[in-house]
Amino acid sequence: MITDNAPKAATDAPPSAKLVLTVIAHEGSLTQSQLVEETMLPARTIRYALKQLGEDNLVTSEISFMDARQNIYSLNNDWFTEVASR
Repeated sequence: MITDNAPKAATDAPPSAKLVLTVIAHEGSLTQSQLVEETMLPARTIRYALKQLGEDNLVTSEISFMDARQNIYSLNNDWFTEVASR
């Protein structure tokens, strides 16, 4: 399900969530620990940002094939493709 409020959600997000979104957009799919490394934010802050971004359908998560204990987070390409085609 793609929400129309995603652009508002992205602009209303706290700075940490915006940073996480920017890093994922720039670096591609990353795990939570990779995001901690890239952003230098605490793991708890990353978890909260990913939860918010996931609820707003800006990022998606998949289980890592290399380590099933980790999720890999990436941009929600469905949402960005739909917005680009408008």
